[in-house]
Amino acid sequence: MAQYILSIDQGTTSSRAILFSDQAEPVAVAQHEFTQHFPQDGWVEHDPEEIWDTTVQVIQEAVEQKGIQPAEIAAFGITNQRETTLIWDRSTGAPIYNAIVWQDRRTADFCAQLRSDGFESTVTETTGLLLDPYFSATKIKWLLDHVDGARARAERGELAFGTVDTFLLWRLTGGKVHKTDATNASRTLLFNIYSQQWDEAICQKLDIPLSLLPTVEDSSAEFGITLDSILGREIPITGVAGDQQAALVGQCCFDAGMTKSTFGTGCFVIMNTGFHAVKSANRLLTTVAYRLDGTVTYGLEGSIFIAGAAVQWLRDGLKLVADASETEAIARQTGDSAGVYLVPAFTGLGAPHWDPNARGAIFGLTRDTGIGEIVTATLQSTCFQTRDLLEAMASDGSVPTLLRVDGGMIANNWLAQFLADCLATPVDRPKVTETTALGACFLAGLKVGVFDSLDAVRSRWQQERRFEPSMAAEERDRLYAGWCNAIQRTKQD
Repeated sequence: MAQYILSIDQGTTSSRAILFSDQAEPVAVAQHEFTQHFPQDGWVEHDPEEIWDTTVQVIQEAVEQKGIQPAEIAAFGITNQRETTLIWDRSTGAPIYNAIVWQDRRTADFCAQLRSDGFESTVTETTGLLLDPYFSATKIKWLLDHVDGARARAERGELAFGTVDTFLLWRLTGGKVHKTDATNASRTLLFNIYSQQWDEAICQKLDIPLSLLPTVEDSSAEFGITLDSILGREIPITGVAGDQQAALVGQCCFDAGMTKSTFGTGCFVIMNTGFHAVKSANRLLTTVAYRLDGTVTYGLEGSIFIAGAAVQWLRDGLKLVADASETEAIARQTGDSAGVYLVPAFTGLGAPHWDPNARGAIFGLTRDTGIGEIVTATLQSTCFQTRDLLEAMASDGSVPTLLRVDGGMIANNWLAQFLADCLATPVDRPKVTETTALGACFLAGLKVGVFDSLDAVRSRWQQERRFEPSMAAEERDRLYAGWCNAIQRTKQD
């Protein structure tokens, strides 16, 4: 009987399920977008029930699409939007509030207060992260402080916290499993990435009960068994990783120096640094790349909050395009942004700037500026932000040995070529660009024997195209200098 692995890819704007063959080839895909809620400036929320409903829908649709029997599915893997924070009732499974999304900035003032108290150095030394609203911890505290009765219920052990993977595990197993993996734990601002334990001192400082937190497993582990009501049969869940770490695995970046950049809602660069946790002097993040058989591989990460979301804004907000795919032809026809720079700081600036108060801006507008220049500048902004990250990594002494790219945006050939030109680095695009879901497939398959080793996984990676830089150095530096000027004019801190 054929063996398939079903990957749940629960992202920021949609829930997807991708069914992979035992050769790691995608054979069915189902996807549903869900609602983005913006209650106040800088606040971003999701309805947990909509996350759950769309997840179940895509699981069932992917299996129906391929027409296989549930008995042919060897395992589930889960990959998820990271840092997004949920708290629910242990007895009923009902969330106490909407999910607070990773993009949300409502705790910026509290983070600033903790920094002024001198607490950031403690956090960074322990977790590898910075004090920023991006991470889960201050979102947890906000929920406990602002939802009626939440703190008392948490202290009585009645509530459970989880990132989206944990919430889905809870629901998929009928409330039997309260777990996460080391990659997701490492993004909460509460996890000691060296001891691989929840940090009691940070929890105490933020007044977060340890009883609220899930058990932390390897990224490839026995996470539980799905309810038979999901697909008509119980299926093991054996792989979990946050979306960016899952993409690193999906890109088979298993050697130190190998780097991937994912262009989705945001843009995230992770370099594998091996068993050595690089401590950045340039406000990059030290994180868990993956944990297998109890052994931690570390990564150096830069996070860009807005990438594909800026194209979504062109489509839905400004209505300059009817579909994101139109941007490639527009940029190719326009050729140049004519001095226009768009800084998509819609929810602040991420690495290496970390300015939660910055807001989006467009510079260089003239009477000749049209849709083409704004669309082109939007695509270019993603590439410029990526260069910001690689420049910071180089300053930390970590120079990528190669760059593999993935995510929905990277199907745009114009963007991929401009990225290579902007970075002066060859850019490799894989045959299977759904590398986030593929990473979850690999992690799940390793545990159930569909893949017997990392070498077996590595052999599945195939290059679809390499983009070689062709831009003159003078032009590259001129364009980037204009970007740096636009960034400085945007920043508030």
